[in-house]
Amino acid sequence: MSAAQAPTAVVTGGASGIGRAIAQRLTADGLNVAVLDLSPSEEGFGLTVDVAERAQVDKAMDAVRERFGPVGVLVNAAGKDGFTRFADLSFTDWQRVVDINLNGVFHCVQSALPDMVHARWGRIINISSSSTHSGQPFMAHYVAAKSAVNGLTKSLALELGPKGITVNAIPPGFIDTPMLRTAEREQQLGGTIEDHIARTPVRRVGRPEDIAATCSFLVSEEAGYITGQIIGVNGGRNT
Repeated sequence: MSAAQAPTAVVTGGASGIGRAIAQRLTADGLNVAVLDLSPSEEGFGLTVDVAERAQVDKAMDAVRERFGPVGVLVNAAGKDGFTRFADLSFTDWQRVVDINLNGVFHCVQSALPDMVHARWGRIINISSSSTHSGQPFMAHYVAAKSAVNGLTKSLALELGPKGITVNAIPPGFIDTPMLRTAEREQQLGGTIEDHIARTPVRRVGRPEDIAATCSFLVSEEAGYITGQIIGVNGGRNT
């Protein structure tokens, strides 16, 4: 597959953690991959972008089109967590988490969508969170934003399906990322990682590659009849 023939994928938050694993997997699958992240990326074609800023997103999408051509795949993996008692949560902190986790998805989908509509083919995958299943104390802003992403996924699937575009969400559960390790150090997990492994049916922590593998399938032609789904990858912690 030549670079001109390969589909173009944009992965937000692709400089580390789950997003980086997804960028690596899609590159291995033969896609041209562009990474949008606040941090410099070692994967694919990296662009420094705050997904909460629409002008930056639009400029980045234009740069991706100039480099690779129309965008056919969008993976919204950019995210920001936070641990604050709700009574102490400032609206500024609330807004920043919502801006990145929810409004960033809005901006990126709207910016990439014309290419997919024109091609009558596209794949949109939103990385949400398993906290949307059961909630999480001290993370009201994060859980609210990620829950909204799941709802947006379902609505977009219905609206965009007739245009040949599938939209699905993956809520990861207990994945070994820098974000998880930070939460453990700050004693925000309600126990250690080993404690949680003991309560996970498959008895291991998840790997970013587990999410990337599911993402790879959802991008494929074989997944063309799957849309509007919230596909949990969590080792059986949430069913």
